Formats: sequence, structure tokens, C-alpha cells
Amino acid sequence: MTIFLPDIARQTSALPITLDWVGMQGIAVPLLIAGMQTPALADAGVSLDDAGARGIHMSRLYLALEMLEGEPLSADLLRRLLRQFLDSHTGLSLRASLALRFELLLRRPALVSPLSGWKRYPCELHASLDHDGLRLELELRLPYSSTCPCSAALARQLIQERFDEDFAHRPLHADEVRAWLGSSQGIVATPHSQRSDAHLRLRIDPQLAELPLVALLDLAESALGTAVQTAVKRADEQAFALANGQNLMFCEDAARRLHQALLGHEAVQEFELQVTHAESLHAHDAVARSRWRRS
Repeated sequence: MTIFLPDIARQTSALPITLDWVGMQGIAVPLLIAGMQTPALADAGVSLDDAGARGIHMSRLYLALEMLEGEPLSADLLRRLLRQFLDSHTGLSLRASLALRFELLLRRPALVSPLSGWKRYPCELHASLDHDGLRLELELRLPYSSTCPCSAALARQLIQERFDEDFAHRPLHADEVRAWLGSSQGIVATPHSQRSDAHLRLRIDPQLAELPLVALLDLAESALGTAVQTAVKRADEQAFALANGQNLMFCEDAARRLHQALLGHEAVQEFELQVTHAESLHAHDAVARSRWRRS
């Protein structure tokens, strides 16, 4: 005996209005990225372009997401998945979209010692498909350290003044000066540093064979020069202090470094970036933004 279950979604809407997006948010899915299985949350949806239709078939979107489990995340996989969204809603929808939120874990080496540790990078990937083709947008966040050039100059001035006070009226001896430089009496002031954050929003070439997640993070960290560390020994901490001293930067400097670096990456078609320096001097943040679009 066949039992027929009612399908309310097939009913006609009492209000014939099209909808930009209908779907589900916060679906738990596994992704394969950089050879690792990564947990993610997905927002899956389609437009409802048939004004008379009561609703879409959400279960069809949910089941299609199983495609993400079997192969590495790529532009081609996303294109096929979104095509499945649309094929399962023929006559109802003209545009499909998918947002994936996840944290990419990368093992990062220490600066000097053989130690290494895991660092997490919050990521979002937005993919949409319509008659114009596939569109990919990527959001990346990465922490770094920034040392204020102004406070560094002020600290150097105080050290010079203390040097004058201690040595101006007597002969200089190299050993004594060296010991003075290594003392709290000599280094009377230090510049202030702060943990900082870069937020990158990038439109990516959808024809790429692989999504350049790791390459873009490496590029950004290289441009900034002071990525935060994981496992360290004292030698690594000293090397980090040296890196900060050689990479003094205002938020404007950091934004310009990232802007210049992203211009040179062939995968990037458009970007917006924001850097935030969580000031240790002030109770507010210093922020700089920049944007660019390939002509």
C-alpha cells in the first residue's frame, strides 16, 4: 500500500512575491582543506524567483551538501554543488549561494628553534552561481604584532638623555657602556607593542584549480613581518623582539604593506582590507582600511 504524504511547499503562495534568498543557516559540515578534515558551518540557499511558489525544497539543499565530504574543497567542487542546488529547483530558482565558516589550522615553525605549533585562522568562503557564472569571495583574519614607531622614537630619546646624564662628564669605557646597555638603568624606556588584526575580504578567480587559502595567509604574514608565534624558546622570543624592532609600523603602514602584497597575487581580482591595532597606550583602537579592484 502506497502512502502519499502532503507536500505543502507545492501549494501556491497567497502573496505572489519573489524572494532574494531562502535556505538554511548554521549547518554542520566537514570540509577537506590542506589535507585535513575541518569542521565548518554552512549557510545554503537559493533565490525564489517563482512568485507563485509557496517555498523551496530545503531537504534537497541539505542532502547536496554531502558532496563536501568526499573531495578537497575547490572552486570546481563549489561550482558543481551550486549547480546541484539549482538543478534540484528547476523552475523555482535562478541563483544559488553557499557560505562556509571555519577555522583553518596550520602548523607554524618557531623563528629560530626547532619547535612548532598550531595556529588557527578564522575563514569565511562565500560562493554564488547564477547566469553570470561562479563568484567566489574569501574572508581571512590573521593576528600579528605591531610596535609603534612614535613610541620607539620617544623611548630612544629617553635612553639618549639617560646616557648623557650617566656618561657626559667622564671617560667612556666599552665594557662599562656595554653593561649599562644591558641594565634597567640604561634602558629606561621601551616602545609599546600591541596584538593586531588583519581582516581581508578578497574576490578570487573562480577558474583556479585550487583555492589559495594557505598561499594568501603566507603572503599576508610575510608582508607584515611580525606574525604572532606558537611554541617558542627564549631564542625565538629574542628573534621576535628583533623582528618587531625592525618592523615598526603604524596601522597605515600595515595596511599599505598588505595592499601592495595583494596587488601582486594573480588569484585576487578585488579586495577590501582592514587592519586594527589594539592600542596598549589608548583605550581605543587604531584602524586603517584600503580597497582595490582589477580593471
